[in-house]
Amino acid sequence: MSKFRFHKLAAIVVLIGFAAWVASGEFSSVGSASNAEQPKAAEKAGDSQGAGAGDAAATAASRIVKVVTPPRSEHARAIRISGLTEADKRAVLATRVGGVIAELPVKQGDHVKTGDLILMLDAEEKISAVANAKQLLTQRQSELDAAERLAKSGNLAKLQLDNARSAQAAAVSLLDAAEAELARNEVKAPFDGIVDRVPVELGSAVMQGGEVATILNLDPIVARGEVSERDLRYLKTGDKAKVRLVDGRVAEGTVRYISRDASSATRTFRVEIAVPNADGSIPAGMTAEIALAAQPTEAVVLPRSVVTLGDKGDLGIRAVDGQNKVVFFPIDLVDDTPAGLVLGGIPADARIIVAGQALVTEGDTVKPVAADPDEIRKLAADAHLGAL
Repeated sequence: MSKFRFHKLAAIVVLIGFAAWVASGEFSSVGSASNAEQPKAAEKAGDSQGAGAGDAAATAASRIVKVVTPPRSEHARAIRISGLTEADKRAVLATRVGGVIAELPVKQGDHVKTGDLILMLDAEEKISAVANAKQLLTQRQSELDAAERLAKSGNLAKLQLDNARSAQAAAVSLLDAAEAELARNEVKAPFDGIVDRVPVELGSAVMQGGEVATILNLDPIVARGEVSERDLRYLKTGDKAKVRLVDGRVAEGTVRYISRDASSATRTFRVEIAVPNADGSIPAGMTAEIALAAQPTEAVVLPRSVVTLGDKGDLGIRAVDGQNKVVFFPIDLVDDTPAGLVLGGIPADARIIVAGQALVTEGDTVKPVAADPDEIRKLAADAHLGAL
């Protein structure tokens, strides 16, 4: 009985204590303390961020870059393309009839003139036919001369004179036909050149249309290459060009032809450069680098290291405007020389950043300092060594 009373008394005490705690309202402060601290933390974070932004702005404003305003001059745009040499004229000679080779007066490497005999097929019957036609013509000519004398004296009728003239004309036609048939057994040089190949031998038989010789005209030698559609507008016939051969020789020539029909596969245009080659020292089929000199344009020379990429991926340079803010100018590459890049499309008064351009972006405010000439030369030398 006493034990029951103790448990009952303990439960009543606990119930009273719990009711008193609820009535005090202290349980509501469990999450309120952290909620109250959040604005203070956010305020501290905002203060921290504001301080960081201010530091970054101060850093950008105080960033020192080295600039230069390079001199401007006229530069001929250099367009370099790969190509090869080829003969100005090339002919593969073939026979018009079949037969046995009776004469072969040339060999590989011989120089020939237009009309020189290259090959003669056996033609005994045709030679006889020509001789008979000549004899007949001589006879018919004599008969005509006699008939004309008689006609002048009145001792020959006009009809007989006409018959003599007709017979003489027929003899002329017969001789022409015989000589033409004989000429079909001959192969002659169509132009001045060098005999490059003779795939037949004296006494061998050839069929009609068979190849018997190849003749090349190597003066001038032609350097042929393909120019891009972007560079086409800078070229015209008559422009000067330099051709560097694979063996190190350099020759000068003139643009003689620019195709107006692009290749469907590469979208490039064929260009031909005529190079004097009187001694024939430059062969056909040799690899060559063609440097085309287009019309001069105003440009500046700068180290390769100044070229960078803009926000849109364009190739260009960074410069400083009148308010010491960084601006970007796309460039036009005119030439690449050991002294540096020849660049067009840059305003005349631009202060170009030559050191520190990779650490700033468009719109940044910087502190420009004039670059030392020795430093610019060193940048150009370092860029040249890096390119090598």
